[in-house]
Amino acid sequence: MNRDELMQRIMELDFYIIDLHLYLNTHPDDAEAIKMYNDAVLQNRDLRAEYSQKFGMLTSNLCVSATPWQWIDGPWPWQKSANFELREGTA
Repeated sequence: MNRDELMQRIMELDFYIIDLHLYLNTHPDDAEAIKMYNDAVLQNRDLRAEYSQKFGMLTSNLCVSATPWQWIDGPWPWQKSANFELREGTA
């Protein structure tokens, strides 16, 4: 995956994880939802590690850094140049 595809997939999983988290707050015994949640968290963790390895740190407190400190090697995640653009038909 290129940087934009990887970032988009991470954002999709972030949303999915939050949605499942909210569901599980009211349905704590739903084993299938818990499995879906756990699978998504593990997949998201792997994709974030891949992103960090290929393109730099996504967050300054959850990623390891090589020397020199990589967090300052922009663009930072909130900058326009670090984010993908939705193309027609992808949303």
